[in-house]
Amino acid sequence: MGQDNGRVDADPSMRWNGWGDPAKAKDLPLAVRALLPMLLGRVRKPRPAVELAHVQLEPSRLTAEDHAAFSAVVGPANVDDAPESRIRHAGGRSTPDLLRRREVHQDAPDAVLRPAHHDEVRACLDIAVARGVAVVPFGGGTSVVGALDPERGTHHAVVSLDLRRLSGLIRLDEISGEALLAAGTTGPEAEASLSARGFELGHFPQSFRYATIGGFAAARSSGQNSAGNGRFDTMVTGLRVATPTGDIELGRSPGSAAGPDLIRVFLGSEGIFGVITEVRVRVHPIPRDRVFESWSFPDFAGGAEGLRRVAQQGDGPTVIRLSDEAETAVSLAQVGKIGKALAKGASVVTVYEGPGIAERRARAGVQLAAAGGVSAGEGAAEEWLKGRFDGPYLRDSLLDAGVFCETLETATTWSNLQTLRSAVESTLKDGFGDAGAKSYVMCHVSHIYPTGASLYFTVLAGLRSDPVGVWGAVKARVNDAIIASGGTISHHHAVGRDHAPWLGHEIGETGIRILRAIKRELDPSGILNPGAVIPAERAH
Repeated sequence: MGQDNGRVDADPSMRWNGWGDPAKAKDLPLAVRALLPMLLGRVRKPRPAVELAHVQLEPSRLTAEDHAAFSAVVGPANVDDAPESRIRHAGGRSTPDLLRRREVHQDAPDAVLRPAHHDEVRACLDIAVARGVAVVPFGGGTSVVGALDPERGTHHAVVSLDLRRLSGLIRLDEISGEALLAAGTTGPEAEASLSARGFELGHFPQSFRYATIGGFAAARSSGQNSAGNGRFDTMVTGLRVATPTGDIELGRSPGSAAGPDLIRVFLGSEGIFGVITEVRVRVHPIPRDRVFESWSFPDFAGGAEGLRRVAQQGDGPTVIRLSDEAETAVSLAQVGKIGKALAKGASVVTVYEGPGIAERRARAGVQLAAAGGVSAGEGAAEEWLKGRFDGPYLRDSLLDAGVFCETLETATTWSNLQTLRSAVESTLKDGFGDAGAKSYVMCHVSHIYPTGASLYFTVLAGLRSDPVGVWGAVKARVNDAIIASGGTISHHHAVGRDHAPWLGHEIGETGIRILRAIKRELDPSGILNPGAVIPAERAH
């Protein structure tokens, strides 16, 4: 099964108060530094972030009896209440998460549990129910919607259930094109195991280097290759889940009419119904060929029309992304092309993999050109692929320079795309403006469908004080605008705690009642991820 029976941290190379490998952290490119004053005015550099050794936590609330009970299941070495381990499991990697990591006083789970297999996960849940301890499942720690906040709810303590010891390729069915993976397997680990047999999963979200297979499923992830390979939830063919009231294994056959598809109950559930321990997925042979092409458009509207034509024609690129004028400018500035960065224009990158590349490229090219696009060669698309997982490092560098940087995403139909984009962009600018800050908003289309597309926004702002509080107010206004303008509250970042208050506006009160009923059946004590996904019930 390939599982590690020793201690494994969440990820030994992940910065405790930033993104990714500390060795890859770098200063802002000079061209970006030159561009920032033009975009935001003068920005005041923040005070230095606190050092890890100086962070102050409340003492663990786990009792000696709690500790002994969990230790009997996973071993004393895998019930970890050391301050550093608790801090490293204190949340995800949103900008507010990272800003809170810079403070002296921080909240954190009371301990970190590291089970080694499904039965230990289930036993940990049994103990948590019996002893009144909340449990927050933890994979790669990459959530950006508050899904990993150490919330106790009505319980006396909360533990982080780190699943990284549940790692490895359990089984590969080469004839059927299916792989069974342990939930704590990271994206790179999964691809390495599969590539040794000539296969790949081909799911590459920006969090790929750290996020886990179980996390992809629990958050309904959508990767950068989704135009060709599909969203992760379309790749899942089976699940094994431990819940406080029993185990469940789903996915007997490739297709079924045996009642509602219960796999979909757990995809996107973010650990509130149970803990996903194994995931069976569709895989394919590693593509032998790859071709790049970038395109330029006079504006975002023309680029969006080109993407719509490609999506509705079908059988297009494996990757296709559209950056608006603002994002294109910053991308050019990052590689030192400051003159071009000040010019207007939107850009598209395409990547083709697998069979029939020449025909697919030609067909897509006809549609992109018909919408006003001009082929710009391979360079920009190749550069994008080289750095596609490194965007969060730039976010950290901006925070170090005193620039607030955060992202949000949504999706809607093609006919509503421009309306939604305008509503979100204007709300962001107005919100920061009311806080006395100048902002710069960028947008790209990250995923396309025959009927619509996603919109991914990045906002920069020069905030002088209380960035977490200001962003909370701005984000609430944006969420209201998204719902009012017909968008989804989340396309691929999930719900977590940040979006929970708006979920009822999207799925209705009946939908919320269904989720609460499932929660009561599977987790009647409410130990699993309190406060996530389902909005709190109103007092009567």
